[in-house]
Amino acid sequence: MGHIKLANVTKAFGAVKVLHDINLEIEDGELVVFVGPSGCGKSTLLRMIAGLDRPTSGELAIDGKVVNTVPAADRGLAMVFQSYALYPHMSVRQNLAFGLENTRMPRAEIAKRIGEAARMLEIESYLDRRPGQLSGGQRQRVAIGRAIVRRPVAFLLDEPLSNLDAELRGSTRAELAALHARLGATMIYVTHDQVEAMTLADRIVVLRAGRIEQVGTPLELYNKPANRFVAGFIGSPHMNFLEATFNGSTADTARLSLAGGHNLEIPVSRQAADGARVTIGLRPQHIKLEDGPGSLPATIRLVEALGAETVVHTDVAGQRVLVVAPGQHDLTLGEQIRLSLAAAPLHLFDEKGLRLGEPV
Repeated sequence: MGHIKLANVTKAFGAVKVLHDINLEIEDGELVVFVGPSGCGKSTLLRMIAGLDRPTSGELAIDGKVVNTVPAADRGLAMVFQSYALYPHMSVRQNLAFGLENTRMPRAEIAKRIGEAARMLEIESYLDRRPGQLSGGQRQRVAIGRAIVRRPVAFLLDEPLSNLDAELRGSTRAELAALHARLGATMIYVTHDQVEAMTLADRIVVLRAGRIEQVGTPLELYNKPANRFVAGFIGSPHMNFLEATFNGSTADTARLSLAGGHNLEIPVSRQAADGARVTIGLRPQHIKLEDGPGSLPATIRLVEALGAETVVHTDVAGQRVLVVAPGQHDLTLGEQIRLSLAAAPLHLFDEKGLRLGEPV
């Protein structure tokens, strides 16, 4: 079992409140990712679940039992840190065995668990090496193995890949996803990298300034962000935002006026009062480099030719717009082009940054 529930949880350090009224339920076997910018409270939230910090108020329950005052060692959880936290004078085998030996577990059971974890993580060939003889990726596997041998109620991973280079992060991320599928255990994963969140999570918890902004599957957050912050944080490259105002309507459409005198028409179901200020959200992958009805004039400011795709930085009446175009394109700086929004779902946000209706 690995069901975790937080009800009205807050955390303050003195007069500074860092978590505000957190309500969250994590189901047994889920891989939930806490994501958000630095200082948003995601690591503090993980430390409270682990028992390294206590909530200031509210209740934290594991498998139905309130554990607010239960010590970390008695919660049945295993934590993996970004720093690996391995004992440098011990071999890999000794590092894996250390925590089990402290519980006076029989040697035969310890050996069995180490063997299972080593096979699962493919670290059998260096069980007798010390951490200093391993690469960063190998050390991270050992740190995860040390958690696996404990057979915990849930795994808590605090930015475990942040010390790895880009290529190794990608391969280790895939290994973690496969590991979760094999174990079927509850995992809570903290990262500031939204790509990691999108590729690993069953559900993502987006935090900002100590508050939960939205909880949902990766595609729910991508397709229907609750507010402008989530829209800009989830997706790579991030969503484009264009400031506009409502400017009249017909029987079935409403007009949005952009800077530079450009207009867009949208279904009347998205209508607001004339003169109301809104923000239009557009994914870079949904904008086309072509002319047509409703297209916008743009000036090219930068071209990133990546081979399989081209990232084009443009200026639309003083507002920056990124376009991700499949394939290779012959474009030059300063060139005047047209951007078609015909296939682009439009996300609208009000002046407070809250979502207006469904994408169209």
